Amino acid sequence: MDFILAPTLPVGGIPWEKVLPPLIPRLNGTYGQCNWYPKLLVPETDNTSSAEVTCDDSGFTVQVDVKHFNPEDLLVKVTGDFVEVQGKHEEKKKDGPGLTTRQFNRRYRIPKGVDTMALESAVSPEGILIISAPMLQTENSGSLT
Repeated sequence: MDFILAPTLPVGGIPWEKVLPPLIPRLNGTYGQCNWYPKLLVPETDNTSSAEVTCDDSGFTVQVDVKHFNPEDLLVKVTGDFVEVQGKHEEKKKDGPGLTTRQFNRRYRIPKGVDTMALESAVSPEGILIISAPMLQTENSGSLT
């Protein structure tokens, strides 16, 4: 079976408001008491992440907002060229049976030249997980005598 693909996408991306209604006709416009908009089905692409990644001459730093987690709920590990951050917090409901769980998994690529053996992590009093590692020392970066 052959597929014909458009050579380029429109400048604004895929026009979901034209593509989705024919595919999902029951949800086009109003369905019951709920209004439907195509943007509800399309993931947001703007930077709503609660993490900040920087890498410069001094080193590599990742700052992640973890204020809803205790330090013992977090796991930071290096796997290959990535630093992985996992958080899982469970608490019993105060007003009866049940359990509330929060969980996240994130991976950040470690740039070349970062000393992964010196990677450190700590949680600030404001609930920000700070992961940092210096750049590898090269022969050219030493002081001249």
